[in-house]
Amino acid sequence: MNIVVCISQVPDTTTKVTVAPDGKKISSAGVKFILNPYDEFALEEGLQLRAKYGGSVTAVTVGGDSAKEILRTALAMGVDKAVLIKDDERADSFGVAHNLAEAAREADIAILGRQSIDFDSYGTAAMTAELLNLPSASMVSKLSIDGTKVVAECDIDGGKETIELSLPCVISVQKGLNEPRYPKLPDIMKAKSKPIEERASAGVAPRVRTLSMELPKSSRIGKVLGDSDADIQELVRLLHEEAKAI
Repeated sequence: MNIVVCISQVPDTTTKVTVAPDGKKISSAGVKFILNPYDEFALEEGLQLRAKYGGSVTAVTVGGDSAKEILRTALAMGVDKAVLIKDDERADSFGVAHNLAEAAREADIAILGRQSIDFDSYGTAAMTAELLNLPSASMVSKLSIDGTKVVAECDIDGGKETIELSLPCVISVQKGLNEPRYPKLPDIMKAKSKPIEERASAGVAPRVRTLSMELPKSSRIGKVLGDSDADIQELVRLLHEEAKAI
């Protein structure tokens, strides 16, 4: 089975984010970048499918040279091949999907995390499937394959949905599908010297343009009150007159 796992480099959720001087993107200064957490489940599922059905797992990402770090992580986890599609701007989800579709054109199954935690568009997997003209399933939390038949249990609002599709296909996976493995130190060291294939971006014109970006403005002033009757009355007044909560 030819398995392609599409992964993304994102800022660490604990990193303090600032806006770049151009006002259109975040500043990379002092930002720690990591493998997108949802993509960890995608990688693990790809590795488990290889163990069950044989074949190979290729990890693909779109980005600049710094994105090689997450490909090293994928290699340490056990993928057979790592591919970097060079695109320093990574302008929008459509451009990313177009590049991923080209990389996954010969795949039996392409697996993505449900969404990246930076752009959070939740659209790349569906666009990749559309560009490949393949069936797709999103938010998959349970997966089984029998021959060319794929049964996917998907999380939906208020419950679960089970759908059936056929290989080749594209799926985006959700937390709970599996328990991602942690790379062992020897594997991490070996991954540092493994080759990473580089490909040129398809150069698709972006369809979404960021006009401006700014951090949320906080105008709230914290107030500390005690537990006396007067403080309780003041709290009620503030909730009613200022916060408009009651």
